[in-house]
Amino acid sequence: MLTAESRQELIGRLRKIEGQARGIQRMIEEGRECGEILNQLASVRSATRHVSRELLRNYLEGCLNGPACAAGDASLNDLVDLIMRA
Repeated sequence: MLTAESRQELIGRLRKIEGQARGIQRMIEEGRECGEILNQLASVRSATRHVSRELLRNYLEGCLNGPACAAGDASLNDLVDLIMRA
């Protein structure tokens, strides 16, 4: 479970990503250089990876400190699948 502070931080980061995505749309509409657009897309990828990493960290901490890990191999497989997708 996310703390209120973590939740607000992640929401702020997602709002920034949302603004970056709208900016990229405008750049394409305006016919900006591909290099500039690709640079902004790289920034968005980096930002989404950071949000994913923080959510994954929180999820794993909850699992390792909670009953989910005691559930056995099914939970472990779910965690491995989640990590591989992140």
